[in-house]
Amino acid sequence: MKDYILEMKNITKEYPGVKALDNVNLQIKRAGIHALVGENGAGKSTLFKILVGLLPLSSGQYQFNDWNVDADFLKDPSNAGHLYQQVGLIFQNSDIQLFNTTVAEELAFGPRQLGLSEIKIEKRVKDTLALLEIEHLKDRIPYHLSGGEKKLVAIASVLTMNPSVLLFDEPFNGLSPKYQRLIVELLKELKTAGKTIIISSHHFD
Repeated sequence: MKDYILEMKNITKEYPGVKALDNVNLQIKRAGIHALVGENGAGKSTLFKILVGLLPLSSGQYQFNDWNVDADFLKDPSNAGHLYQQVGLIFQNSDIQLFNTTVAEELAFGPRQLGLSEIKIEKRVKDTLALLEIEHLKDRIPYHLSGGEKKLVAIASVLTMNPSVLLFDEPFNGLSPKYQRLIVELLKELKTAGKTIIISSHHFD
């Protein structure tokens, strides 16, 4: 098994008139927590979208495990699905991520796309609700929740996919100290469980 779960070599991403990423090189070891720190507009969110397969590269090489993730790789829905399962992205804005009618359905959506049996899906949902201590929210409508509750549900909806890599884009923005502490404790638990975690932030602390 390779030491690095993902590697990027000479990555460039250009939008019309803008170069969001310019010759970026990155190696992430398996397991542990890694921080990606930079000011707003530095390209952190763009990098995360490339890592999860939402954006193709303009140039360079991105390797996840033994997969060479390029435009041809992502054109195959099966390949894109496998990457999406292995690399989970928690968006900065939870409202982008939540679209189901109940929290339980939100958590079940990803595993259902993987074709898991309803028994396995139910177990994943139940276990994840318990892990985040949000069982009391399972029948609530996601867009009626508080900002902190939405963030926990967004995280839970990714965890039910059981990805090996978790990308947290500015996870503490707009949250009360209570929910910031809850997420810190969750990150510690995920690290102990052997997950590879990458956090982007413009706050050095």
